[in-house]
Amino acid sequence: MSKYRILHFFSAAMMALPLSVLAQGKTELLVYSALEADQIKAYKEAFEKDQPGIELKFVRDSTGIVTAKLLAEKANPQADVVWGLAATSLMLLDKDKALMPYAPKGLENIKRNMRDPRAQPTWVGMDVWSSAICFNTVEAGKKSLPKPVAWADLTKPVYKGQITMPHPASSGTGYLMVAAWLQMMGEQKGWAYMDALHQNIGAYSHSGSKPCRQAGAGEYALGLSFEYRANKTKRDGAPIDIVLPAEGLGWDMEATAILASTKKPEAAKALADWAVTRKANELYAANFAVVALPGVQEKLEFINTDIEKQLIKNDFEWAASNRERILAEWSKRYEGKAEKR
Repeated sequence: MSKYRILHFFSAAMMALPLSVLAQGKTELLVYSALEADQIKAYKEAFEKDQPGIELKFVRDSTGIVTAKLLAEKANPQADVVWGLAATSLMLLDKDKALMPYAPKGLENIKRNMRDPRAQPTWVGMDVWSSAICFNTVEAGKKSLPKPVAWADLTKPVYKGQITMPHPASSGTGYLMVAAWLQMMGEQKGWAYMDALHQNIGAYSHSGSKPCRQAGAGEYALGLSFEYRANKTKRDGAPIDIVLPAEGLGWDMEATAILASTKKPEAAKALADWAVTRKANELYAANFAVVALPGVQEKLEFINTDIEKQLIKNDFEWAASNRERILAEWSKRYEGKAEKR
């Protein structure tokens, strides 16, 4: 067979193949997320195993930073999907019509209080994360520090310089604490409480996890953080007790949403569908005590109470719509102790 005929035969055969076979490519979704770095790998691998035609590319940072990035990109959105960001952050985007209304398959099974209530929701919850205190028993023993049981205890002079907490503009954990204190106490008493707490703060970190890690390492005796990181830090061997303050716990939901601007809506919907499945919720339940699908969650190893019963009555609309005002006031009062980025 001549070289010409071989080339002709090869070209004809290639033209006969389906386009999908020729491409052998995957649809790439750009996912913005505030999921913990040590969670993303398992979530990504499980999804891609079930959806081999889709590859997830993650841009991951703290909640406040991801939220600011999404708001800054409103005129030219980059992400296709948000998977694992505070519901209050997604509500801000929803006000600008930046999210695609979509009811994922299986939505009817999700807890009603963990999703946008509209028939075509723009966000659907995954899990709840709530505030917690990591208390280093070794450092406390050296300094004769009593173990706190309530938020009010943290203003006692004995804790001066011994507390670290997340910066609410950078960290969703920091913001859910501030929003909770203002709701529980009322704004006047809430700000007065934070003024007193500020006297005992050593530093405000730009991560919700870092204060617990710092407490676990003995850099501070107390780190205000959230229950997943507290449980993991203790499981990893740090000498901490986990304190869930008696007055109630601030909380938010990690949630999933599709950007209205995505050019890959079918792949994005596939991820939204998968995010509400039992398999996905079992992954969430390995990290969090409260998840969106009933009958899945289990108690975390070192959380010895029913967290759901300790969650405050949280007005998410209020927390979302007042976020800018609250952060401006917080920064005016307390920015001086923020860690350098």
